[in-house]
Amino acid sequence: MHETVIELLQRNADHAAEFQSAFGDVQDAQHPDAVTVCCSDSRVLQDAMWGNDEPGRLFTCSNIGNRVVQRTDAGEVVSGDVLYPLEHTGTDTAVVVGHTGCGAVTATYDALTEGLSEPPGIDHCLDLLKPALEAGVAALPEDIGRTEAINRLVEYNVDRQVESLVESDDVPADTDIVGVVYDFQDVYGERRGEVHLINVGGETTVETLREEHPDIEDRIGRLWAY
Repeated sequence: MHETVIELLQRNADHAAEFQSAFGDVQDAQHPDAVTVCCSDSRVLQDAMWGNDEPGRLFTCSNIGNRVVQRTDAGEVVSGDVLYPLEHTGTDTAVVVGHTGCGAVTATYDALTEGLSEPPGIDHCLDLLKPALEAGVAALPEDIGRTEAINRLVEYNVDRQVESLVESDDVPADTDIVGVVYDFQDVYGERRGEVHLINVGGETTVETLREEHPDIEDRIGRLWAY
């Protein structure tokens, strides 16, 4: 057995000992407060970023590029893993979580600007992101550096994923939908691991968001107003 698996099992034993009594209220059903859609990047600490260690609190989805859509015979629809808690567990909040330096956004940018060859499974994921990012790539300033371009496109991608949820007839109309960026590269400030709110229900103007949500105005900010 590979030593990594052995170590994971040892860590799980510690987890099981700590959480022995933590599942009592959720063994038979779940009613999470929010569904979060994160990038599956290993640096994105999907529950830890919220300080969450409570079983049943968050319904956490992840994929490369924090996408909320999938392709079906009926066309492009909200992904079932995102939609499930909104439809069946009483969850009324959806949070799209992008992150600085996103590899999926980088690969999509490269595919749109230079062409990129990837295995079919990765190509499929990038093909889902390309329509969301194409206009954003075209709107980038000509003199912008690569790193700055990627992090602006991270915001643009979050906005498009939020837009897909807001416009979908499958998502309950009373769902609170927000978009954030998880920063571990000192892009938004000096607090690595901090989450920055950039979109609420499709509203992306920083001044408006700060006026509407004064209790968290210091957590609202964007790199790009396109």
